[in-house]
Amino acid sequence: MTAGAPPTAAVTRTSVEDPGKDGVRVTSLTLPAPAPSPTASRYALASGGLVTGADPGVSAAYEITNDGAEAMTYTVTLTFTSGDGAAVADATTTVPGVAPGKTVRGRVGAGALPPGAPRVTGAKITDVAEVPSAEARGADGGCPASGVRVRAGTGGEAAMGLRVVGLRLLNCGAREYAVEGYPALELLDEDRAPLGGVRMLRGSREITSAIEGAGPPHRVVLRPGESARASLVWRNTTDLGTPVTARYVRVRAKDGAVPETLPEHIDLGTTGRLGVTPWTRADR
Repeated sequence: MTAGAPPTAAVTRTSVEDPGKDGVRVTSLTLPAPAPSPTASRYALASGGLVTGADPGVSAAYEITNDGAEAMTYTVTLTFTSGDGAAVADATTTVPGVAPGKTVRGRVGAGALPPGAPRVTGAKITDVAEVPSAEARGADGGCPASGVRVRAGTGGEAAMGLRVVGLRLLNCGAREYAVEGYPALELLDEDRAPLGGVRMLRGSREITSAIEGAGPPHRVVLRPGESARASLVWRNTTDLGTPVTARYVRVRAKDGAVPETLPEHIDLGTTGRLGVTPWTRADR
């Protein structure tokens, strides 16, 4: 046993009756036996004796069945729950290249639990995003044939329902890659069908003046390993009408480029507007 680490506890594995979601379900839950007492001051005990502040070894097994006609990449969020059904911790995993008609199995851990967390007694699938593998960024971070890949990251939220999602374009190939202007975007619904009634704004000035990198576009040449960035900007405000929420964003680095589809929630409310800033060189 490593010095300063909690002792290795016996584990129990129980089957889980999870109805699942979109072909993904939890099949079993692995829990450590309750610890009788803390063994080091830096570890705390949750209600029921699970160690918090460290990884207590809570995990869940899942299976994914692709009933479709093409290979899919799945991004799955699993929620570990307490005895009263409340969420204790979330875990997200990406499973690439599930072939049509195939079932794959895996396991995901809860990780370190927050101090005072109740004992985990269950797990369930709470979100599933399915992207055609031809348009998905691989879970292994590999470089596609295009030589570039796009990833999204939350840029933050502010007052008045302002939302910002950052896009980063990485030249993961062996040659220079040039972009000039704005990423080409398409918003998709839960079935990955295009959403209508959304105005794509070049720039973010009509939404806010507080976004960095919202100036005029210019040519950016990326050497291998270099990145460019852009931002998606909108307000989640609701007035009369039906709110619009996109479940996916299909992104092309430039017109004619190979698309990547990102599992990203874009909750436009009833504004119907999405601002897009131009590509600029990212900080190294």
